[in-house]
Amino acid sequence: MVGKGSVNHNSRKFHAKNTDPERSDRNVEYCNQDIREVYHELFDESLARYNEKQTRSDRRIDNYYEKICSGKQEKPFHEIILQIGNKDDMNVMTENGELAAKVLAEYVEEFQKRNPTLKVFSSHLHMDEATPHLHIDFVPFTTGSKRGLDTRVSLKQALAVLGFKGGTRSDTEWNQWVAAEKEQLAAVMQRHDIEWERKGTHEKHLSVLDFEKKEREKEVTVLEQEVDSLEAESAALAGRIAENRADIQGLDEVREEAEKVAEEAVERSEKAERQVKVYEKELDVIKPVMESIDRELKEFRGKIEDTLPPAATLERAASYRENKAKPLFIKMKNKIAALAARLTETMQELKAVKVENKELKEDNNLLFSDCNDLFKENAGLKNIAFMFERVVRVLGEDKVFMAVRQDEERERMEAERNRTEQAPKKKSVRKNLERAKENVTAREAEKSKKKSKSRDMER
Repeated sequence: MVGKGSVNHNSRKFHAKNTDPERSDRNVEYCNQDIREVYHELFDESLARYNEKQTRSDRRIDNYYEKICSGKQEKPFHEIILQIGNKDDMNVMTENGELAAKVLAEYVEEFQKRNPTLKVFSSHLHMDEATPHLHIDFVPFTTGSKRGLDTRVSLKQALAVLGFKGGTRSDTEWNQWVAAEKEQLAAVMQRHDIEWERKGTHEKHLSVLDFEKKEREKEVTVLEQEVDSLEAESAALAGRIAENRADIQGLDEVREEAEKVAEEAVERSEKAERQVKVYEKELDVIKPVMESIDRELKEFRGKIEDTLPPAATLERAASYRENKAKPLFIKMKNKIAALAARLTETMQELKAVKVENKELKEDNNLLFSDCNDLFKENAGLKNIAFMFERVVRVLGEDKVFMAVRQDEERERMEAERNRTEQAPKKKSVRKNLERAKENVTAREAEKSKKKSKSRDMER
């Protein structure tokens, strides 16, 4: 019969409920080649010739296997399953079961030679279930095609080369070929004195069974449900990865920017601390000067007559006051006012620098906190990637690839909406960075303005 084809099941990468893992070592693996390698062997040269002829880039095919998987005209591979008898007359634990396995082994030896246009890449004899049976997976291909690749996937043309051409709806190329393979198996059975009893039903007689339809339907249903569940999990993980794929690069850029701004904040903080020390030294120098000025002022109040210049002979009091006393007082007053203003300004700048230093430290702590958040988010993304790899190991690359392709198509249709939803995630970090830069710029402008005002006053 036609099998759905599960290479992972055939090679026993996972076990169904009807298998006995303790007997799996009796299974026989005739071949088990990666289907992608088979596609490269069969179609790479033809694909290169096809792409070379194309004048439009959108008509070129990057990966033929992926194109077949995503298309609907052809399946990437087909499977036939062959079995002799049933669990009652050919049970795997009996001598008849051993005989059935021997017959199937002889049959599979000539399969590829008999069917050269069906490239076998996976073939397994199972002895860990109730009845021995054979799985053969193959890629049908045709050469000399006038349309598309000159060597391409085609079940219809591959069987036509073998001499099978469809007639009625029930008499398809596939049905004709399966019937012919049954005859080949019957011939091998006859050499071992096993007769194929052709009756109305094949359920209880020696024949090529239709994959034990009635006996295996429940098992296949359960397996399909498990596979669907795993595929849904894979699709969900693929969706989460797709949603965060753009964020990873954006978060890295924001993290680098945050680290850069944090380094600048640390540098400015250190610079501010150095400036504070300079101001403190200046204050140490100015303080004794101001104390000296204060003492001189006190002494000056009591010794005005010693300080003022002597009056000339017959000099009038008004003239002395205007020409000698008043100019001296004005000069001393201006000098004292300038020193007092400089002292006040220095004290204010010292206070402002301390405030700026505190704010820079707060900004620095905030930026480091943002960096830690980014590191945690990156760790979460790495965990998602690890989970995705585990799903790939369980489901196989083929199924995961199909799920990712479907999710990418969905993402393409909803790209604009996704970008709108993703935008707020970066807002808080970027806003903190912008606010820190604005604070630094404002403080530098205020400092420059104060220095300019101080220079004007000294003049």
